[in-house]
Amino acid sequence: MTTQQRPLGSGLDRDSTAEQALGAADLTGKTVVVTGASSGLGTETARVLAQAGAKIIAAVRSPERAKVALAGVTNVQIEQLDLADPDSIDAFVERVEATGTPVHILINNAGVMACPLERDARGYEMQFATNHLGHFQLTAGLWPALKRANGARVVTLSSGAHRRSSVLFDDINFETTEYEKFKAYGQAKSANALFSVGLDQRGQKDGVRAFAVHPGIIHDTNLFHFLSSEEMSQTAGALGGTKTIPQGAATTVWAATSPMLEGHGGVYCENGDIAEGVPADKQTPGGVRPWAVDPALADRLWSVSEKMTGKSFLG
Repeated sequence: MTTQQRPLGSGLDRDSTAEQALGAADLTGKTVVVTGASSGLGTETARVLAQAGAKIIAAVRSPERAKVALAGVTNVQIEQLDLADPDSIDAFVERVEATGTPVHILINNAGVMACPLERDARGYEMQFATNHLGHFQLTAGLWPALKRANGARVVTLSSGAHRRSSVLFDDINFETTEYEKFKAYGQAKSANALFSVGLDQRGQKDGVRAFAVHPGIIHDTNLFHFLSSEEMSQTAGALGGTKTIPQGAATTVWAATSPMLEGHGGVYCENGDIAEGVPADKQTPGGVRPWAVDPALADRLWSVSEKMTGKSFLG
């Protein structure tokens, strides 16, 4: 069964760091795939999990940047991956599968935010294509490796910005709707949360649990490349202020490793705990809106995603 959206009392809060969230976890012998590990939250997540003994597969658009960002981090394998390119995803999966390694933790961290209207080669709106469809296809490809772990977790970064929009099933690609970059981002982040609901429902029988996390608004990352300083300030205010990179990576690390989450899954987490479910019309930051954790919407998104990517898994 999917876990209820109710905090567990983890003892962490919005100021906790990734190292504090890790605690005494020992990941020796575990393999972790982290997308977007060449900067910001991805780099910090990879660093902290490697510190606990994990082997990190850093899946990045620019291996050169990753080599610089991850210098000094031990037991890291850097691999090229472009989530907006289906062929790149398939090639990455083939390289991982060729080794026969299990994947114990998959961190779907990479993403783009509030960019001008752009479409991928298939004609799909770029934020939805990169943030959701790319990770859907990646997770599908890595499914055999996740099952081989005999107990795996998939952590997908959502955002409090999911409150800006549900998934626009009638016009996901903004073909008839006027494009608004924050609405498109909100749609993609709602999709990330719904994906975790759908994946957890389907993966439990194979020992795979899924979690969505809101890291917070993190200053000093590349995610805000397309935002003006005014837009950045407004966004931070709307979502409860900013965090440092170590604080922003805390909920990801907690969801990936905390023993408190054994037997749990399919939930949206924030500030180092399961988030509270809140009404759709809540105006203040915090909590998860109903459309981001609705199992029926998760099933609908799953079917749409299979059709859009041409990928099916969990059969």
